[in-house]
Amino acid sequence: MSVEQILADLVAIPSLPGTPNGTVTDCLLAQLDHAGIEVTRLTGPEGDRCNLFATIGPKDKPGYILSGHSDVVSVENQTWSSDPFRLTKDGDRLTGRGTTDMKGFLACMLAMAPEFASMPLQRPIHLAFSYDEEIGCRGVGHMIDRLPDLCAHPSGAIIGEPSGLKPVLSHKGKQALELRFSGKAGHSSNPALGENALYAAADMLVTIRALSQSLEKEGPFDDRFDPPHSTCQAGVIQGGAAVNIIPDSAVIQFETRAIPGVDPRSLSRSLIEQIEALNAASTGAGKALRASWSETACYPALPPCEDQGFVALMQRLSGQEPVQAVSYGTEAGLFHQAGIASIICGPGDISRAHRPDEFILRSELEACIAMLRGLGQELCRAA
Repeated sequence: MSVEQILADLVAIPSLPGTPNGTVTDCLLAQLDHAGIEVTRLTGPEGDRCNLFATIGPKDKPGYILSGHSDVVSVENQTWSSDPFRLTKDGDRLTGRGTTDMKGFLACMLAMAPEFASMPLQRPIHLAFSYDEEIGCRGVGHMIDRLPDLCAHPSGAIIGEPSGLKPVLSHKGKQALELRFSGKAGHSSNPALGENALYAAADMLVTIRALSQSLEKEGPFDDRFDPPHSTCQAGVIQGGAAVNIIPDSAVIQFETRAIPGVDPRSLSRSLIEQIEALNAASTGAGKALRASWSETACYPALPPCEDQGFVALMQRLSGQEPVQAVSYGTEAGLFHQAGIASIICGPGDISRAHRPDEFILRSELEACIAMLRGLGQELCRAA
């Protein structure tokens, strides 16, 4: 089956994160089964979604992982010029949700699978398909934990996120938090009789902004990134029911993004301490005001790849100079954390991801196929 037809089949499946992924994994399994490739289904703790892992070639030798996530972001509140879950063709352009992020790379993996299976590989190629990447890289960690049971320690992982097929060597890490404030409702004519949750949230917003400004002014800094420092920003605030009611609840959602060498969780420590202090003060004064927090996403940064042989290989296969760093995040940091050298390199442009009329070019898919074919040929020669 052509890479374009495979992509059409994948785009037709609205594989949203946080939902059962049986339909998309069945599609992936059918393609791999047709190529005669044995696949391990790795069910996650949720019970209704799974990762897939397959090895082509000798399992007892170090090889390379081709990794991609099968989930896509929602099209809710987006205006598309065509059905987002039907691949639309216009010249070289293929439009549909997930074409760039990142079912285009998955389609290339699957299109190459029969060819990989026919090659006399001296070292293996592993195909890894993860779930729930779009809500904090939640699924891939369960697969990484199982790798020692599935294969020899890999030489490297190629994460096929859209990079214009340029090898990307480093990215920032991220933590996302939701903060909840509860107070005491009352009539606005006497504010002293209630506990205004919005005021507590406003105090926290001041702290978040101060943290953001501190990171911008004081660093630490890494000039490979834009911006060249860790960041913190509030993205959502909710609260209140009416202007004449003292609000008894408020919610803030915010994130930190950390340069390599900085733990994303360390950036939010002062905010969590502020929540603990608020709760302690309210308890001592007999007040109703309380706050709580929950982590909605967290993944580590990807430090620069130290395996120069791997960097040289990806530069040779892609035909492009490496990009030193990007400020968005991927699953690559988790592979690195497990001791697997990781580089991001995939078809498409990240600027098209998550947007209406997301698209990829046929020529980009063809270039990716050529790169993967080159990897297979390289591993046929490897000792």
